[in-house]
Amino acid sequence: MPLRITRRDLLGQAGAAFLAGAASAAPAVQWRNRQTSMAYRRLGRTGLMISEVVSGGDPIRSDNWQHLELGLEMGLNYLDMAPGYGNGDCEVAYGKLLGGSSAKREKVFLTTKISGLTALRNRLYKEIFDGLPGARQEALRQRAAELVRERGIAKPGYLFEYFPGQRGQIAPSYLSIAMQPEYAHKVDGSARFREFIVKSVEGSLQRIGTDYFDIVMCPHGALAPEELDMSEIIETFRRLQQQGKVRFLGVTSHTDPAGVLRRAAALGHYDCAMIAYNVINGGYLEHAIQEAVARGMGVIAMKVAMPVATHHKSLQPIPQWRIDKLNRLVPGGEKPPLKAYTWVLQNPNVTAVISNLWDATFVRENLSVAGRKVELQPA
Repeated sequence: MPLRITRRDLLGQAGAAFLAGAASAAPAVQWRNRQTSMAYRRLGRTGLMISEVVSGGDPIRSDNWQHLELGLEMGLNYLDMAPGYGNGDCEVAYGKLLGGSSAKREKVFLTTKISGLTALRNRLYKEIFDGLPGARQEALRQRAAELVRERGIAKPGYLFEYFPGQRGQIAPSYLSIAMQPEYAHKVDGSARFREFIVKSVEGSLQRIGTDYFDIVMCPHGALAPEELDMSEIIETFRRLQQQGKVRFLGVTSHTDPAGVLRRAAALGHYDCAMIAYNVINGGYLEHAIQEAVARGMGVIAMKVAMPVATHHKSLQPIPQWRIDKLNRLVPGGEKPPLKAYTWVLQNPNVTAVISNLWDATFVRENLSVAGRKVELQPA
């Protein structure tokens, strides 16, 4: 049975602030699981004070979650998840961590994502594309390729393959963008988007055993700014928010994080974003992060350590020059992933880094960087 927990007036505050827009007064600061051993930062206008290191959902499964008890003892208070992680098993695992306890639920901020929304959008455009004459199809393919080149999203140093198949996601999304000027009226406004978002949130709530999420990230892994323009996202979010099932809206992006972040900030209804930001691509994102924070958004950095450490065997070995650069920037003898987190956390515009906590050793080591201040050296 879902946990029935006391929200007090938190959801009402979140809804009022959201509907009033970025220029409105933010909700009061909210603390959860505050420990003296952990450092916390405010997640933009949400008012949520989250631990500087938060738990990523990739390694969390129903047979691998017990070590997060240690994380909670150390002050961890933000749990990231998605139905796309282990076909929902990540959410089941976090539900086991909470154990049906209302008190434990109120120790943490829960974030899930709308996995697969971009893929649905691309399928709808592809259905139209498949019925077009060959010459028209080729012209659209060429236009999509031109957009990718013009925007420089595949530029070395900006685009990293954080997971196998990432590059292969670009072409379908940009084909959809190339088709928008002529065919958007056949895709935008589809009830399938609204149904997909609602079904995703309801499924996530059931798997974890709670009745609301603090943040829902939509889309999960946006590849282009245009994917945020679907009116169904904000309309459906507002209804879910009014029902007390979600509090704040965010977005995540691996492939064009600067472009997606800028669009999210400009739209005004996104409260936060989780973006790929690290010691290698950082120069491309600094201004976008500053702009987003100036508009009241909170920014969480993900894929922070992956340029210098990855569990994907197909992306190994790690080029030595990346590790050498990090060692020049961050003094000390720590492991490269810990230095990578430390580097990002020196940026006051970043609220937290998301970390894959595979076991108790990762918990102890990765959470230890919270609150650390260093003097960064020239690269």
